[in-house]
Amino acid sequence: MPRPCRTGQINPLYAAAFGSLALLGVIALLMLNGVGGPVSRTSRAKRLTVYCAAGLRPAVEAIAKEYEAHHDVNIQLEYGGSNTLLSRLEVAGMGDLYLAADQSYTDLARKKGLVRETISLAVMRPVILVGKGNPKNIHSIDDLLRPGVRVALGNPQQAAIGKKTKRLLEQSGHWKRLEKQVEDHGVFKPTVPEIANDVKLGSVDASIVWDAVAARYTDLQAIRTPELDAGQSRITVGVVTASKHPTAALKFARYLAARDKGSKIFAEKGYDAIKGDPWAERPKMTFFVGSVNRRALEPILKAFTEREGIEINTVYNGCGILTAQMRAMKADQASGFPDAYMACDVYYLNTVSDLFQRGVNISHTDIVIVVQKGNPKHLESLADLTKPGVRVALGQPDQCTIGVLSRHLLESEGIYQKLLDQNVVTQTATSALLVPSVATGSADAALAYRTDTLAEHEKVDAVAIQSPLAKAVQPYSISLSSPYKQLAGRLYAAIAAGRESFESAGFTWQLDSPAKTD
Repeated sequence: MPRPCRTGQINPLYAAAFGSLALLGVIALLMLNGVGGPVSRTSRAKRLTVYCAAGLRPAVEAIAKEYEAHHDVNIQLEYGGSNTLLSRLEVAGMGDLYLAADQSYTDLARKKGLVRETISLAVMRPVILVGKGNPKNIHSIDDLLRPGVRVALGNPQQAAIGKKTKRLLEQSGHWKRLEKQVEDHGVFKPTVPEIANDVKLGSVDASIVWDAVAARYTDLQAIRTPELDAGQSRITVGVVTASKHPTAALKFARYLAARDKGSKIFAEKGYDAIKGDPWAERPKMTFFVGSVNRRALEPILKAFTEREGIEINTVYNGCGILTAQMRAMKADQASGFPDAYMACDVYYLNTVSDLFQRGVNISHTDIVIVVQKGNPKHLESLADLTKPGVRVALGQPDQCTIGVLSRHLLESEGIYQKLLDQNVVTQTATSALLVPSVATGSADAALAYRTDTLAEHEKVDAVAIQSPLAKAVQPYSISLSSPYKQLAGRLYAAIAAGRESFESAGFTWQLDSPAKTD
C-alpha cells in the first residue's frame, strides 16, 4: 500500500501515471504533425479524382507522382477507355478532371455540360503494331485482311483508338472488311494497352495502337500507313463541371500542360507534346483593354481570376495610348507587353496586327450624339452640331478609338474640320470622359458610345446617328509573344461565355462561333 503524501508532496505513483499520460499526449501530437512516424496525406490533403484514358497512364502517373511530391494534394487516377470514362463521368456526376485520348470526347463532354475548361496536352497518331521482325510481313491495311491474320482492335464504343481507327478506315473503304476479319480471327478490347499486350503475348499478329503506346514496346515494331497517318488525336484534359475543387483541378491541369513540367514528361514518354504555358504556382498575365469594355469585363475578370487562381494586370485606357505603349515596349524590348488585348474597335487592333494573333469580334456598340436630358439644344443630326454656340466634346483621334471613329464619321459628312474649328471645346484621351462632359454641363453634346451613356441616363439622352460608320466593334486577340497563350485562350473562353454581362452593359453581342480555349 503506498504511503500517504504529506501536504505539498505528490504521490510517486500518481506522478508516474501523469508523466506517462503526458508522454502519450506529446507522441500523439508529434504524429499528428508528421513527426516520429508516417501520417496519411489523404487525411488532410485535397483529393482530385482524374478519369484518365488508359493509354496515357505512363505519362500521367509520372506527372501525378511529381506533382503530389510538391503540393498538398492527393491525385486519384481512374483508368479506362475514353468513352467508357465519359459514360462513368456522366453517371457518377462527380470527379475533377477528365483526360481523354482524343479531343472529340472532351468536346462531347463539354456539349453535355460535363466539363468546362479544356487544355490540349499532346498529339498521337495510330499505327499498326506487329511482332519483332514482322513475322507476318505486314506493311499495309490490306495485309491485315489476308486470310488467317489475327488482329486486335480497340472497341469503337469504348476506346478512342477504336473510334479513330473506325473513322479513318471508313474513309479509306477498309473498315467493313477489317471489322469482319477481327470478328472472325481477332478480338475487340476496351483499352489500347490491352490490344498492345495481345501482340506482345502472341495472342494476335497485329493491332492498331497509338504511336506513343507502340514506342513503349521496344521488342515490337510499329508500321505507319497512309490511311492511319491521315488522322491524329489531340490529348486533352477537361475540368469537370461538378468538381468540388475547380481551382485545384485547374492548377493540376496547368501542370499537366506546362512546357517545363507535364509537357516535358509527355515528350519523354513518346508523345508528341504540345508546347504549353510555363509553369507558375500563380501565373500573372497582362491584359490591355480599351476603356469602353470596362463595365462588361470587370465581373468576368473577377470570376475568372478567382476560379483559375491567377492574377491579371488589367490596364484600361484609350486604345491610341495603349497601342503607342505597345510599340514603345517592343522598340525598347521592355517588359510588361500584354498577353492579350481587347480593343474598342478593330481599327486599333489593326494598327498592331503584326504583334497579335487574328482577332475575334466579341460585340459592338453604336456611336451616338450625347445631349443633355431633354435635348434643350434640339440636336437631331450630325449637321446640327455645327450650329453657332453648340459646344461639342470629341475624343482625341491619336489617343482613343472613339476619336478616330468620330473623325471618320464627321469626315464622311464633310463637317469635321468646320466642327473642329468652330464648335469643339474639348478633346478627351479616353471615351470614359465624354459623357461626363455633357452630364456636368461642360459641353452641350458629344460623340460617344451608347454603352457609356447608361451610367448617366438620368442626366443625358442619346440621339441615334443614321450611318453605317456609327458603330464600334470590339475584338479580342492574343499576343504572338505571350508565354501564356493557353491561359489567354481560356480567358477568351470566359469572355465568350459572358454574353449576359456584355448585354447588361449595353453592348450588342456579335460572337457566333463556339469558344475555343487554345
